[in-house]
Amino acid sequence: MDKGQNTGGLMSSAGLVRYFDSEDDRAIRIDPKTVIATGVLMGVLVQLLTFVS
Repeated sequence: MDKGQNTGGLMSSAGLVRYFDSEDDRAIRIDPKTVIATGVLMGVLVQLLTFVS
């Protein structure tokens, strides 16, 4: 690789930053607390099912 050649780095991710910064009005919005609570409940359910069987 030449020393003068650009390796990408942060310049290659600049488009992704702009893409994820834009908000879509039609997107499904889920509260982060809901995601965490669902994960915890699923974990407890798996533990209970493992204990029972």
